[in-house]
Amino acid sequence: MPGPHGFDAIVVGGGLAGLAATQRLAAAGARVALVEKRPRLGGSSAMSGGWFALSGTAVQRRVGVADSDDVFLADLVATGGGAADPALLEALVARQSDATVAIERAGAWTGELKVSAGMTVARAHLVRIAALLGMLEEEAVAAGATVLRGRAVAELVHDGRRVVGVRTGSDLLEAPAGVVLTTGGFSRSPELLELFVPDQAAAMPYGGVGNTGDGLRMAWLLGAGLADIGHVTGTYGQHAETSDDEHELLTANYLGAILVNSRGERFADESASYKVLGAAVLAQPGRTAFQIFDARVRALSRPGVPLSDMDRIEQLGHLVTAPTIGALAAEVGIPPRALQATVSEYNGIVAGTRPDGFGRTGLVNGVGALVPVATPPFWAYAAVTAMTSTFGGIRVGADTGARRVDGTRIDGLYAAGEVVGGFHGASYMTGSALTKALVFGFAAADAISGR
Repeated sequence: MPGPHGFDAIVVGGGLAGLAATQRLAAAGARVALVEKRPRLGGSSAMSGGWFALSGTAVQRRVGVADSDDVFLADLVATGGGAADPALLEALVARQSDATVAIERAGAWTGELKVSAGMTVARAHLVRIAALLGMLEEEAVAAGATVLRGRAVAELVHDGRRVVGVRTGSDLLEAPAGVVLTTGGFSRSPELLELFVPDQAAAMPYGGVGNTGDGLRMAWLLGAGLADIGHVTGTYGQHAETSDDEHELLTANYLGAILVNSRGERFADESASYKVLGAAVLAQPGRTAFQIFDARVRALSRPGVPLSDMDRIEQLGHLVTAPTIGALAAEVGIPPRALQATVSEYNGIVAGTRPDGFGRTGLVNGVGALVPVATPPFWAYAAVTAMTSTFGGIRVGADTGARRVDGTRIDGLYAAGEVVGGFHGASYMTGSALTKALVFGFAAADAISGR
């Protein structure tokens, strides 16, 4: 039965996971309220590049990419270093058709496909994220959902047996069927970053402005277990002057660039996940690394395509170019002889004259043939580690039900999206965050409605 405010269920947080849960609940006939503390919906999802990790899609088939659920699952397990919850990974892969159907319904495919962090095949699909978010909101409202903006939820209401609602300001909103937490992570909470991952607290704050860990704190007060918290790391590739309105993240290293610090030295395998590289860059002088590449890599720019749009970054004045490696080094403040020696040594590695001390064997995740940095003019992009997302949080089951520290169920409480831990493990596959948010947002709604 609906509570006194006329709701069966409440969804807290209006990003992709929250909108998915709200739309699905409303479509199933539930009286549902979406409560968002910010004036606008979208959260981190609206700020993202729009990449989704999916397997066996029509986009892949059209360009001859052979992928399967088994390969997708194996890549997720490998990327997480064996630390992720297998039940969550299996549920994601099994339910990914929910995501593809929603993207299709929104007309949000772009046809862009690439291999990126954590993948052994091209599986990152670029989706028009604004179109997808807009469709979910429109469908939810059309089906009768109530959307409450500018309302911060301060407390989960527990009657001694189960979660039965939320408190927002002086209002008590009852939800006898359940509450879904889709409040995002804690990338904007210096206190939680210092508490959980003090070695990452120096990363540039980013992600949704409302991502201050509200949902995690509220569930924690009810005894919720946590997962993956110790694996939280920043993402490498963002310019230090990036604004919240500009998705400026470049991974030219996945196209052939090398990474060097301010001394002109390489320090990592550039094909690793940008989460792994994020931690490595925080240990470098000035917490900055330069992506160094040549004209051939520069020509691979994909205008309008996040992670590969060098044209836009040049328009912003954040790319530096010079006719020689020595001149480029001087332009960005790196000792010219040091950078020349590093580039020469790397080109020797590419030519096969010596092994790579950092173990680089491919462009991204070991995939793709290495290319030398040899064709002028040369380019540099100075980037830092940004805390764009915190993929650690509430422990849940495959049905999105929140679990206590001892593994027992917190009845009436569900969680999806970035507030959840246990999915990514030690690292991150490009696009898996948005896929996870969409798929498990739907899954939470299905669990509440009994579908």
